[in-house]
Amino acid sequence: MKCPFCGFLQDRVVDSRESREGDAIRRRRQCLQCEKRFTTYERIDEVPYMVIKKDGRREKFDRQKVLAGLLKACEKRPIGMGKLAELVDQVEAKITEASEREITTAEIGEFLISRLREIDKIAYVRFASVYRDFQDVEAFLEELKDLIQKKRP
Repeated sequence: MKCPFCGFLQDRVVDSRESREGDAIRRRRQCLQCEKRFTTYERIDEVPYMVIKKDGRREKFDRQKVLAGLLKACEKRPIGMGKLAELVDQVEAKITEASEREITTAEIGEFLISRLREIDKIAYVRFASVYRDFQDVEAFLEELKDLIQKKRP
């Protein structure tokens, strides 16, 4: 740490404590050359994970939005909240493990669709109908036919 008074590069930490908010560490330092004291703050470099929407807008990843979409798809289905929370955790893990700090809604949607397909077919169809934005009955029927064909051995 460079001394703000004399520019010397060596100091010692005299006192260290967490800030009131708990989001930073406050350190009192003393320059080893001029012996003056100064304060530094250490914070976690927090860059949010961003979601790229279909129209190109970017917004901060929100677990609650993902969970809300799953809750709608799974309404009145025998799927526990624990399973839905696990799915949201998996999405969040997928985002945090990626090298990029951005992910498209398409990637999130396809990931969830593939998981719902394994868990509950009705929830899968509901989620897919909203996510894939079926414009007509034929597109919806094609998805159902695909589901039925993959079910048969």
